[in-house]
Amino acid sequence: MIWFTADTHFDHKNILTLSNRPFDTVEDMNKSLIVSWNEKVTNYDTVYVLGDFAWKNPAPYIEQLNGEKLFVRGSHDKKIDAPYMRIIKPDGLKDEYGNQRIIILCHYSMRSWHMSHYASWHLFGHHHDMLEPYGLSFDVGVDCNNYYPFSLNDVAEKMKTLTPIVDFRK
Repeated sequence: MIWFTADTHFDHKNILTLSNRPFDTVEDMNKSLIVSWNEKVTNYDTVYVLGDFAWKNPAPYIEQLNGEKLFVRGSHDKKIDAPYMRIIKPDGLKDEYGNQRIIILCHYSMRSWHMSHYASWHLFGHHHDMLEPYGLSFDVGVDCNNYYPFSLNDVAEKMKTLTPIVDFRK
């Protein structure tokens, strides 16, 4: 299974207030995020983390979380060596989800992205559920999904409710 998430902000005390998170302490938040992640993700899964993973040292959290983790660098990821954007083509995506070919992953939202006029999907973080979807693009941060990651199936279901900006495939 493929998963997507962003903005966990492990060890970031101020995020409790900035994002109005329902945790008493940053330690409670860290524990809850780990439990939520591991309830969904197995060690055989792949998780794309779209930035702002940890405020300080990411290593202890990387080790505690299930799955293969592939990172896209966010604004707070000083200790994670990762690209700022990924283009992925999950196996079976075209067959299972119609004409879908690629997903563009970036920490930041974009108004236009690679193949956006041909109905490609764009997933992002950074906005903590404070930015409406645009075209076939939406925020996959933990604040948008009750502190759980989004599965590829969750993303596909959400995309069915969105309208492409323009679709030149027609």
